[in-house]
Amino acid sequence: MEEQEKQLQEQEVQSAASSVHEPVIDKNESILFQTNFTCPPNTFSYTVQPGDTMFLIARRFNVSLDALIAANPQIPDPSQIVPGQIVCVPTVPVPDGCPPNTFAYIVQPGDTMFLIAQRFNVSLDALIAANPQIPDPSLIVPGQTVCVPIVPVPDGCPPNTFAYTVQPGDTMFLIARRFGISLDALINANPQIPNPNQIIPGQKLCVPILPSPICPPGSTQYTVKPGDTMFLIARRFGVSLNNLIRANPQISDPNRIFPGQTICIPPK
Repeated sequence: MEEQEKQLQEQEVQSAASSVHEPVIDKNESILFQTNFTCPPNTFSYTVQPGDTMFLIARRFNVSLDALIAANPQIPDPSQIVPGQIVCVPTVPVPDGCPPNTFAYIVQPGDTMFLIAQRFNVSLDALIAANPQIPDPSLIVPGQTVCVPIVPVPDGCPPNTFAYTVQPGDTMFLIARRFGISLDALINANPQIPNPNQIIPGQKLCVPILPSPICPPGSTQYTVKPGDTMFLIARRFGVSLNNLIRANPQISDPNRIFPGQTICIPPK
């Protein structure tokens, strides 16, 4: 009887031992460790959604499947991705840069095509048409380049203003100071610009022309022509440059005069 009980105990130990096995590692669990992965430059992070595959993600963002796989060496099996996982998507360069009459804008977090169009006062249709490289306008990502059409000055500049093309580094304040006018006057002359803090190179502004100065007795009025400089005008009229500058205190920067402006020519 004791021998039978001993045999039963041994069988139970063997049965328990045979039921012990190594823990099963869930593939998804190891993949989920990649959710904190930082994407390299020239890519952006995308969180995998239910139903996504690498092929569908590549097609959605208009990149090749090979390029998408190459940008994600942390994914050992591209056929195994799971919702919540981070995939690095290569940014698509704008082919040959932005076309004429547009400028390049880098998408910021929170941007949409609608918001970009609204920010730069262009129609959504015009913005979409200027970016044929974007297959789905509802899907743009930070770091991507969007070509924004430059808004022309409506019907040209009004009387007593002249057109000025914004240069790199320009601001409305700097342009106003350059031409010796108030910032308010410059803003009021450009109602087509919804946000005076956002102007871009190549954009056209209307700059108010200062009223003609009252020239002192003995001097004559002269209307600046294209290509004129204070030096050339002084030489043309046979006066010294210093005398010409002193006769025009309304000109804050003698290096900046423009066609249509009136200046006083002192007597010889």
